[in-house]
Amino acid sequence: MTATATADTVLPEIEDLLCFSVYSTGLAFNQLYRPLLDEIGLTYPQFLVMLALWSREGRSVKELGEALFLDSSTLTPLLKRLEAAGLILRTRNPRDERQVLLSVTERGDALRENAAAVSCVIRDAVGIDNQTAGVLRAQLDAIRTKIQRRND
Repeated sequence: MTATATADTVLPEIEDLLCFSVYSTGLAFNQLYRPLLDEIGLTYPQFLVMLALWSREGRSVKELGEALFLDSSTLTPLLKRLEAAGLILRTRNPRDERQVLLSVTERGDALRENAAAVSCVIRDAVGIDNQTAGVLRAQLDAIRTKIQRRND
């Protein structure tokens, strides 16, 4: 299906677009996270990487990319910066040299408590219970999956 415009095409109002609600909510989240993450020296993508590694250390770069929906051209510079900051280590898998494994350093692990505090501030700012948040996440995940399938 291709989109075509005609003189009588009625365009939706911005506030009626689901994608605009998602986009503008993402911007609001970024504004909320930025000062909190600045205090611990992480950007939002770096924060996501650290959360993923704290929950399951030893992931490969490929596994991490799949979990975060990031390709290697985006993920590699991000990982290099985290490694340069002393927060993670990248090592070759001794069983498969093509695979790079990721681990959190002591310095990176020391940020875990601060990251938990950030998550508490965000939860309080959003002001919804865990059940409601779970329903919203599931709905957004389903939308993302449908869009990805359509684009494949």
